[in-house]
Amino acid sequence: MKLTQLLATTALAALGASAAFGQAKEIKIAHIYSKTGPLEAYGKQTQTGFMMGLDYATNGTMTVAGKKLVVIEKDDQGKPDLGKSLLATAYGDDKADIAVGPTASPVALAMLPVAEEYKKILLVEPAVADSITGEKWNKYIFRTGRNSSQDAIANAVALDKQGITIATMAQDSAFGRDGVKAFKEALKKAKIVHEEYLPPATSDFTAGGQRLIDKLKDQPGRKVIFIIWAGGSPFKVADLDLKRHGIEIATGGNILPAMAAYKQFPGMEGASYYYFGMPKNPVNEALVARHYKEFKAPPDFFTAGGFSAAMALVTALNNSKGDTAANTLIKTMEGMSFDTPKGKMTFRKEDHQAMQSMYHFKIKVDPAFAWGVPELVREIKADEMNVPIRNNR
Repeated sequence: MKLTQLLATTALAALGASAAFGQAKEIKIAHIYSKTGPLEAYGKQTQTGFMMGLDYATNGTMTVAGKKLVVIEKDDQGKPDLGKSLLATAYGDDKADIAVGPTASPVALAMLPVAEEYKKILLVEPAVADSITGEKWNKYIFRTGRNSSQDAIANAVALDKQGITIATMAQDSAFGRDGVKAFKEALKKAKIVHEEYLPPATSDFTAGGQRLIDKLKDQPGRKVIFIIWAGGSPFKVADLDLKRHGIEIATGGNILPAMAAYKQFPGMEGASYYYFGMPKNPVNEALVARHYKEFKAPPDFFTAGGFSAAMALVTALNNSKGDTAANTLIKTMEGMSFDTPKGKMTFRKEDHQAMQSMYHFKIKVDPAFAWGVPELVREIKADEMNVPIRNNR
């Protein structure tokens, strides 16, 4: 072969290699969530919001810094061991640069050490347990979802008054126990007389409900059962004729199908992470409009969360110019603010928890809606909430 031919062949090979390299210019994001299992409804909403958010944040291009965003979806079924192995597979075999998820707190807690082992970012959305950004945290963990303390402090705004006696009813899980712990810490005036923990899949609330009634019925003043529950039908506890004992129910916000049960409790107060009619900002307007266009229905609780996670990721990747190295992203994301359907969120440097607004509501019954409508009493801004740092960093 002549030298000129050899040089030409080499040049062509180099061009081919660079073209192949160019095609490989992509950012792989593993989204691990409950496609099936007890929290399937939450998982599906998160996925819808996440994909809508990526589309919105990239102006429909699905590219950041010239790199294509590729989303790999995996179903953890709400099982911690499965979530853990799926994350290892995503980072190891699939070469995912970043992971998002999962839906359930026990799954998230199983996944945290995997992110540390592979030295890659795990953006937690929507698992809530405080311990995720608390004692089980590591530096690769960021969370756009709210934590138990944010829920608790916001709900305390609605319920923490002199003369109120509270008994809690929660799932016997990291989500339930962390939620009650944070709620107790947030209360300064009301008193708690009982904590009832029930299996996460409980469908018969008779025994637990009777214990709650026995603890509350002879208390003076307002008596409240505060419910911290994910999925299922915890409001069946109201079938035990609580009104006869002057006992009220209170809880935080929830997905719209679950809030159908709120119609039984007009005037009930609580605090919510999100309801589509509450935040007033361009990102929420875009989410609501897109969701109505695609589904002929408003976006729900976890749809907003998925959208927020997408906004955080695209903001971080834009700021890092597409660099997915964990140490680069950590430096980029610590203290980073980003727009979401809830307004601006900021990743707190100390524990990577997104500081965000919550919404104090009062339930109104409106025949036009299938659910109890949470009317906004007021927005509880991030800087009003003294959210504890629990990771001993």
